[in-house]
Amino acid sequence: MGEHTVRTAVTLGAAVMLTAGLGTASAASAAQAPPTAAAHTTHRQPVFVDCFWKPQTRPDAFILACGDANSRLSSLHWKKWNGRSAVAEGVNLVNDCKPYCAAGTFHSYPVVVRLDRAQPWKKHPQVQHFTRLSLAFPGHRPAGYERVVTYSLWN
Repeated sequence: MGEHTVRTAVTLGAAVMLTAGLGTASAASAAQAPPTAAAHTTHRQPVFVDCFWKPQTRPDAFILACGDANSRLSSLHWKKWNGRSAVAEGVNLVNDCKPYCAAGTFHSYPVVVRLDRAQPWKKHPQVQHFTRLSLAFPGHRPAGYERVVTYSLWN
């Protein structure tokens, strides 16, 4: 085979492989493309937006005090999560900040968590997110806390 014929064969082979590869990649991405955001979220339950602005559904833990993490929820077991509210049982870990927060001790308190007041999330208006969180302490509770504490959540 002459040099020209080999070069032509290699060029044609490369072109065929490139075209086949692109066709497969395009077909794969088209087949795996998720539905539009609006279509995807219209049937979804509201989310909880965490301190890192990540939407969460049924998280097993999350930070309540975003600035210093001195209050957080853990071991959450969700009993309900629907379009109106979400309810879980778990543990509230709270730093006593004695003598100061960096040297403080975390204490565990059983808690019932309730999320409600779903509204469109300003960052993604097609997504509903819970805007209120309530903590109910059935037993011991941190010093200065009421039996039920309610917080407005960020938008």
